[in-house]
Amino acid sequence: MTYEILLALMTFAFVSSITPGPNNLMLMASGANFGFRRTIPHMLGIGLGFTFMVLLVGAGLVQVFDRYPVSYALLKTVSVIYLLYLAWKIAHSAPVQSQDVAGTPMTFLQAAAFQWVNPKAWAMALTATTAYAPGQTLDAVIIVALVFGAINLPSISTWTVLGQQMARILTNPRRLVVFNWVMALLLVASLYPVLWPS
Repeated sequence: MTYEILLALMTFAFVSSITPGPNNLMLMASGANFGFRRTIPHMLGIGLGFTFMVLLVGAGLVQVFDRYPVSYALLKTVSVIYLLYLAWKIAHSAPVQSQDVAGTPMTFLQAAAFQWVNPKAWAMALTATTAYAPGQTLDAVIIVALVFGAINLPSISTWTVLGQQMARILTNPRRLVVFNWVMALLLVASLYPVLWPS
């Protein structure tokens, strides 16, 4: 992999990891509702789960979609339904005072598994492996996955910190309810490119 391709890959990894999407919106909501420390398993699940996803996609999983297009349509349907369910859960998150009783942050395994139904994660993984893994050799795919792993986790962590900082102004239960509903609506809005691609 040339220096130019590596630099382009790092830029793509940073921009696609730090921009709003289902993972980042859920991390922001989790940071606001549960704090940074309790959201760490969620962040690690995203970072490691997505890195593993890039490895598998680069190793040939994309060929399954090419061979069986209905499998991609099925994945898309499951993704939309699951994201709508998560939006509902965010909208109905418990106020900070009762969070220990009525709500829990996403676990490591839940966050890692979520990558497989996250439309933005699929778009990132497919683009990264097709555009930045020359010849799609195993070495190139591993480099792509490692670059994403190194850049993704710090990038997504900023959303948790942002949510945690917002918790200071969300001490009023009504403000927290409004925040959670806004996050839920933004999560639903993130489905727009999936449902109506340009």
